[in-house]
Amino acid sequence: MHALHAMIMRVQLLVSEWCVPCRGAEEVWRAVAQKKSFAFEVLDVAQPEGRAIVARIGVRTVPSTVIDGELKHLGVPSIGEATALVAAAADRIAADPQSHYVGLSLEASSAWAIASSAIYLALTGAALPFGGGIAGDPPWRAAALHAYGMGFVAFAVLGLGEHLLPRFTGAPIRGGRMAWTQLGLVHAGTLLMIAGFLVGSSAAAIAGGLAAWAALALFAYRLVPVLRHSAAPGGPE
Repeated sequence: MHALHAMIMRVQLLVSEWCVPCRGAEEVWRAVAQKKSFAFEVLDVAQPEGRAIVARIGVRTVPSTVIDGELKHLGVPSIGEATALVAAAADRIAADPQSHYVGLSLEASSAWAIASSAIYLALTGAALPFGGGIAGDPPWRAAALHAYGMGFVAFAVLGLGEHLLPRFTGAPIRGGRMAWTQLGLVHAGTLLMIAGFLVGSSAAAIAGGLAAWAALALFAYRLVPVLRHSAAPGGPE
């Protein structure tokens, strides 16, 4: 098994946040990665992993494609050029249509999660000036705490984790319906908990807690392949 991991071709795309063509190169390689079996990473040259490669091989422009430690292409490759560069890689037999590589651009689900986080933070903050401040033991305190904990914190973790962890490991993450179901469950869970504490309904609060737990369990399920890829021999160093 270890020998099998070591034989997998490794494609590293060096990019920068300010580089507009880098997004085009990323899309090309993501398309090729759905057909050919290789480990694919998008590395920002401003980050330690990217800087290490730049220092070692002397890359002076982005986007640049490094394959198995060697500089193979500068600029945005065509689909044909990229496919030719990984022609030796095996065909991907059972590609998961829901799995995709994450690069510079935020996926829609990640963007919505981060936006939701900001909305819940604003709602939590509004409870202070309009709810009589933090003195005493106001009835809305538990609702505000859950709006902050499940609304702001959980959505921030989901949105940023979905975007950053696959980038750091070079592994694809399951998205599509899973990502949107997860977001819907967190919204339902947070709102049910808030409503339950505001009106004193333990049933609503418990239902909200179960929905939120299901969302977090789904997120953990999505992350397992990403983290296993990082820990596997031949994974990102």
